[in-house]
Amino acid sequence: MDDSHTPGNPLDRGALADQDFLAATGVAKVVVVDSTGSTNADLLRSVTVEPKEWPDLSVLTAEYQTAARGRLDRRWEAPPLSSVSVSLVLRPANAEGRPLPTHTYSWLSLLGALALRETLLETAGIPAELKWPNDVLVRGRKIAGILAQLGPMGDGSVPPVILGTGLNVTLTASELPVPTATSVALEEPLTVDRTVLLKSYLAHFAVLYRSFCNADGDPTAGIAGGPSLHKRVESVMVTLGKQVRAQLPGDHEIIGHASRLDEYGSLLVVDKDRREHVVTAGDVVHLRPWTPPGQGAESGYA
Repeated sequence: MDDSHTPGNPLDRGALADQDFLAATGVAKVVVVDSTGSTNADLLRSVTVEPKEWPDLSVLTAEYQTAARGRLDRRWEAPPLSSVSVSLVLRPANAEGRPLPTHTYSWLSLLGALALRETLLETAGIPAELKWPNDVLVRGRKIAGILAQLGPMGDGSVPPVILGTGLNVTLTASELPVPTATSVALEEPLTVDRTVLLKSYLAHFAVLYRSFCNADGDPTAGIAGGPSLHKRVESVMVTLGKQVRAQLPGDHEIIGHASRLDEYGSLLVVDKDRREHVVTAGDVVHLRPWTPPGQGAESGYA
């Protein structure tokens, strides 16, 4: 494994712009900037102003991100050169150029999480799991988050998707945003080279994405010579089988058993009355299994 970069080194722009790498992955281009507020916000602006400059699988990555945004408008700021902060322009279409139906877009953030899990396992030697809807965990701690945002309709064509990923790489324990987070460096990795990790993520993502597109966005179709996206995601999603509290839009919440994902990647939660609820967005907290009073610990955070 190439460990030539020590923690804190800049990305290798030459390696990311290498024509052999771009040709092999199908990535259109990789733009590296020193600093920005948010790579997602930048790309949302760019695909509106100059859409032809940002074709499918165009990539923007920043050495330092000052106003990254997660779900529910949460913001955070990591030290410079400590993370992989990357956003992709996705214009999903099959091999004939036919756009995917927009109802398939809900799978794109899960596809990104799956690609990042494969990267951590194969490139860094770190076991990772997915937490619904878009977090990557290592040993129960969050190492990365993914956010998909819909771009503008523009000229009436299918809107692009901006898929942003933030991976904690060289953050120390004291630099983590919350105590329940972790970083690559804290998990005894094979490498903390951000260039190697980014290239691996883009390569894994491109294979899964292209195969998903060529299956017309069908999550039940086998992809990349193996199981379907639906099966792959369910098999590594630690949320399933757990007792969860789902925070829903409008200050509603439900507590129940996370049973499975539906055909749109939504989480199905069965409450105590055996009613099944479809959770399409919102926060999900993993709870310890509930036991009756007097027979052990009651529900709590896990």
